[in-house]
Amino acid sequence: MRLGYLGLSQTAGDPGIREAFAQGLRELGYVEGRNLLIEARYAEGKPERFPALAAELVALRVDVIVTVGGSAAALAARQATATVPVVFTAVGDPVGEGIVKSLARPGGNVTGLSVLSSDMVGKSLEVLKQAVPGMRRAALLLKPDAMPEHARKERIKSAQAAARALGLKLQVVEARGPADFDRAFADITRGRADALAVLDTPVFGNYRQRLVDLAARNRVPAVYSWRTYVESGGLCSYGPDLRDLARRAATYVDKIVRGAKPGDLPVEQPTKFELFVNLKTARALGLTLPPSLLGRADQVIE
Repeated sequence: MRLGYLGLSQTAGDPGIREAFAQGLRELGYVEGRNLLIEARYAEGKPERFPALAAELVALRVDVIVTVGGSAAALAARQATATVPVVFTAVGDPVGEGIVKSLARPGGNVTGLSVLSSDMVGKSLEVLKQAVPGMRRAALLLKPDAMPEHARKERIKSAQAAARALGLKLQVVEARGPADFDRAFADITRGRADALAVLDTPVFGNYRQRLVDLAARNRVPAVYSWRTYVESGGLCSYGPDLRDLARRAATYVDKIVRGAKPGDLPVEQPTKFELFVNLKTARALGLTLPPSLLGRADQVIE
């Protein structure tokens, strides 16, 4: 099998994701150098390169394209070919972002795994409220061009409803990339937010250390989507296990190679979520995390 692999960055993302995908393939009998050739293409942190890289993979006549660069990579692959099967592994709202027709029957040549459940932002805000006693105002940082306008509006509407249910006022702050980070944190400070929830994208993930450092410098307790932020010094993270999703993507590839049509394979939504907590960061922020939160954590970093 000749497999195309389309990602945002080879070095800045979570290195465990590609290894988890390769492990999933090995468990199904696909071994690089024996019956598997992986043609990997990375956008070097520049999503605008995805269309050209997707076209390059199509020209190589790969059997399947797997995308790990969020919605931008999935859309680029979908637009590059209507025949080569595409499996995405890190898309927030595949239907709302126009990648598939429905979760149950994606249609066309694209299917995969979503990383966002409808209540994930609400659960993240719940975690923050437990971690920060007396929290009344929360900021939500998002990348506005990571999704179509209507999907962005729905995401914000859902987040605002979740905040209201928790008795919180929500400040929405936007950043398209690292050039906007300083301004975004200045806005968060001016808005007197007690804490911050980061709606992650692959671009944010590539610069996670900068986001974590800015949160520390501005003394803003923050919750992120993935464990890598907490391993980099972030306070806490709540979200699906990306490595597990990458392993599961291998099963989609196997089914397609064996004759299944991508459009008939339902998009899988996350069912298992992880909570990671960094106690060192909590102490630096002057927070005493309650036993109820620590007891729920999948991992507590001392």
